Amino acid sequence: MAGTLQFDLVNPERRLASVAATEVQIPGADGDLTAMEGHAPTITTLRPGILRALTVEGVKSYVVTGGFAEISASGVSVLAEGAIPVEEATGTVLDAILAEARSLAAIALPQDKDAADKAVADVVALRDAVLAH
Repeated sequence: MAGTLQFDLVNPERRLASVAATEVQIPGADGDLTAMEGHAPTITTLRPGILRALTVEGVKSYVVTGGFAEISASGVSVLAEGAIPVEEATGTVLDAILAEARSLAAIALPQDKDAADKAVADVVALRDAVLAH
């Protein structure tokens, strides 16, 4: 069996996870990555997506809308701007996240427009992925 690492996920309102995991799949802003025991120290920003942790109890999946992940050889700590368990991500919740992303894109400064449009596209892809399950 693969080694484990400590996985912690918090959003501004609550701690969502604090468990041992064999791997954590992270939607990084520069691409998806998987952290496992012994991973090189890394800090990455998050893009809207699904974060998954493989634990003894099974796969735990969370919708994240942004934030940071700090990976060390022994653990992954995620500080999410917004995060909820996938089970709580209803169409209404996902529509609200998409509406917020679109409103931020509408008022983005010219130099931030591409990043804002990408965030909207990421939320659309996130919504489609969650609702397809």
